[in-house]
Amino acid sequence: MNYIHHRFFLLILFTSLISEGKATPENIARKAKVTASTSLSSEFKPEHVTDGIIGVPGKGEWACLGDTTDWGYIRFPWIRLTWKNPKIINRIVLFDRASLKDHIAGGKLLFSDGSMLWVNEIPNDGSGKEIRFDPKTVEWVKFITTDGKGKDLGFSEIEVYPAPDQYSDFVSWVDPYIETNRGRYFFFITGSRPFGMIGAAPLTRNKNQNGGGYNYNENEILGFEQIHTWMIGGLEVMPTPANIDPTKGQQGWKSKFSHSDEIVQPGYHRVFLQDHKTWVEFSSTDRVSFYRFRYTRDMEAKILTNLGGYVGNSVMAKAQVKKVNDIEFEGAFSSVDRYWGGPKEVKVFFVIQFDKPYKQLNGWQGKKQLTQIKEASGDSLGIAAMYNVTAGDLLSMKIAISYTSIENARRNLQEECPTWDFDAVRLESKKIWNEWLSKIKVEGGTQAQKVKFYTDLWHVLLGRQKINDVSGDYPDRTTGTRDGNFTASVFKIKTLPRDSEGRLKFNMYNSDAWWLSQWNLNILWGLAWPEVMDEMSASMVQYAINGGLLPRGPSGGGYSYIMTGCPATNLVVSTYQKGLMTKIDQEIAYEKLKQNMLPGGMLGNSQDIWFYTRNGFWPNNAGITVEAAFQDYALSQMALNLDKKRDYRYFLKRSGGWKKLFNEKQGLLFPKDEDGEFMHNDPLSGAGWIEANAWQATWAVSHDIQGLSRLMGGPDSLCVKLNYAFKQAEDDDFVFAYNDGYVSYANQPGCSNAHVFNHAGQPWLSQYWVRKVKEQAYGGITPDLGYGGHDEDQGQMGGTSALMAIGLFSLKGNVSSTPTYDITSPVFDKITIALDPVYYPGKQFVITTHDNSAENIYIQKASLNGQKLDRFWFEHKVFAKGGHLEIYLGPEPNKSWGVNK
Repeated sequence: MNYIHHRFFLLILFTSLISEGKATPENIARKAKVTASTSLSSEFKPEHVTDGIIGVPGKGEWACLGDTTDWGYIRFPWIRLTWKNPKIINRIVLFDRASLKDHIAGGKLLFSDGSMLWVNEIPNDGSGKEIRFDPKTVEWVKFITTDGKGKDLGFSEIEVYPAPDQYSDFVSWVDPYIETNRGRYFFFITGSRPFGMIGAAPLTRNKNQNGGGYNYNENEILGFEQIHTWMIGGLEVMPTPANIDPTKGQQGWKSKFSHSDEIVQPGYHRVFLQDHKTWVEFSSTDRVSFYRFRYTRDMEAKILTNLGGYVGNSVMAKAQVKKVNDIEFEGAFSSVDRYWGGPKEVKVFFVIQFDKPYKQLNGWQGKKQLTQIKEASGDSLGIAAMYNVTAGDLLSMKIAISYTSIENARRNLQEECPTWDFDAVRLESKKIWNEWLSKIKVEGGTQAQKVKFYTDLWHVLLGRQKINDVSGDYPDRTTGTRDGNFTASVFKIKTLPRDSEGRLKFNMYNSDAWWLSQWNLNILWGLAWPEVMDEMSASMVQYAINGGLLPRGPSGGGYSYIMTGCPATNLVVSTYQKGLMTKIDQEIAYEKLKQNMLPGGMLGNSQDIWFYTRNGFWPNNAGITVEAAFQDYALSQMALNLDKKRDYRYFLKRSGGWKKLFNEKQGLLFPKDEDGEFMHNDPLSGAGWIEANAWQATWAVSHDIQGLSRLMGGPDSLCVKLNYAFKQAEDDDFVFAYNDGYVSYANQPGCSNAHVFNHAGQPWLSQYWVRKVKEQAYGGITPDLGYGGHDEDQGQMGGTSALMAIGLFSLKGNVSSTPTYDITSPVFDKITIALDPVYYPGKQFVITTHDNSAENIYIQKASLNGQKLDRFWFEHKVFAKGGHLEIYLGPEPNKSWGVNK
């Protein structure tokens, strides 16, 4: 979803969509034996090039026993890395010695397979020289210097990275850079655990959308933000030399950096601040970010903590800071002036600790410098912890946050991150990410498809952050006076319930809107991470218990009112229908859903709901009509299973009102005004729609495709019309700006369209167009392409892409009384979904495809648990028991498969 209209066209070659990504797996140079032509002394041994100390003069370096003459001779050294077992590699990064006078400028890389590469223009400023090449299987790599200046030539570090064929874990397949040039502020978060409260990442472009946050095109870091959540950002830190004037803001303390020597992974980030001569590493627990700074020069240094100004799409204000002791300070700031709405003020509390005492706390407020701070408060406030450091020094910093109190922030820090062992926290984060990503294992397909798939899953598991503390305390801002999309909220602290063993029953979350998530997250989470659905549903119902309303997109413990309808209905109903609702009482959940679909609820203002109930359509808005109709259908199905027959009939009847918007002349749905007249006759106009048009969103009545088919003259007529739309959109890669185009997979309203053919008697067209959309709209793995270039809203486009990749979907979003999964042709040869034993009796569900290829996209036949399967769908209860779906593919459609219902 997006809230600004803009337009651009993606004119790209198909080959660029599957170009190799830039995921950064673990450096394997450390596993090699290092030998060299000579070494200057025991302090400059060859093995120092793999010790992780980079760019520090005289420390962690290899230098040769140099020789020069007055006529220009220089002894050019060589160095070699040898592994016990063959390695498949495709990237090497060389770091010259830190000495400016001794500089290796160029040379040649020799490989044990007999190949060679020339290397030129090795930097002399401490940054790395990246060399990328086609994958090579080697036992050793040797660098021979052919150009340099000075005497004792050498390297500070040599890093070697495996090619995808030798990735050893799931984290390695994730490429956080994908589509960062077009992402949103909270799109790229490397310093986070799954759904973690803290979310640390560099800020390279200070804006919200269309390349905001971390933008790959930028070459300067403005600071490191600890919060990248829905409508809240900030708590900015930056290590700098002491002579930097912080009153100049980000433009004063920013630093150049390079992607060549940067490492970006789920749960870990490393980058060199070239202007400040400082390496920055960070990782996190759920509520604590953990930084490690390595200084490459002697300097008087300071660690800036900025608590004022605009970041992302909100403003930090009303800061308070108090010095606790020589390694700790605490405080708070308010997030205000957010663009999209929500509580007018959300207070963020923090505790910051260092592993070494600082000399003093200085700071600034606006243009005024502050010294020897013990306490300070106000807007435009910042703090600077002052240090004297020598080259090679390490300094660590931990930042814990809370939305309830300083005391809870400190408890979060003490319970989650009591250690100062950075590597232990980093490895734990990596382990956790690998565990989450491993729930769906894929085999086969191209390397690009695998990179994209695990990046999709990273996005699906990244957004929608916890807001409760380890104590169970959480902020409640659900009451107050509403002002448009904002609320002058009343701040309360509430505590989550615990189970019989004393564990929290669930967590509370910030979340972007649930708008149309029935076609992505609501399906995918239930397959591999059912507890996420259970948690999110319980959290949303708890909001309704607190404040009466079921959130669209909660922020800071309150309502944002962003987007339309009551989209959380689909999430909660789907959770219930799949038997996953264990953390909240189902009767309470139902009553809150029902309350929010009636006048006074989140569905809309009471007058519009009464109009919709009487007339069958939303006045002046077909978009809200089809959303509300689907939500009514979802609630009717939950009512049916709860034996609430009167409610079932009421909401089922209301779910059919959309039919009054059918325009027989156009053969599509169109908005009507209060008098029942069509507002216009342009099927490509966005007027009366929500980020869509008649061509894109008519198919959104996915609960009743048979009803739509009858209005259109039968299933064949429907398929002809929808197939025409896809053909019109194909040259534009099924990607258009909001309201534009026939089919757009760049935004939520189009996310179901290719699967409609399954339900209209021509499943081969779903197989064909799902494969087309998967590669053209979602196949990119570059900083420019990957999710349609508009709105990867906390994993929704990623979720759609991942479902297409594994060949499963649910047009009805698993909300029917008997939830089912639709089948299309997967891009992988084998998919293994590990089933959560807490929720499912089975151990795993396996999908095997036979004769899979880019050409063989049509299902010829299928079997489920050894039994012939002629239908395009199977029930969720079959999935829950575990099993084996086998799909046989071919280059031509089998028009007799899947047509039986």
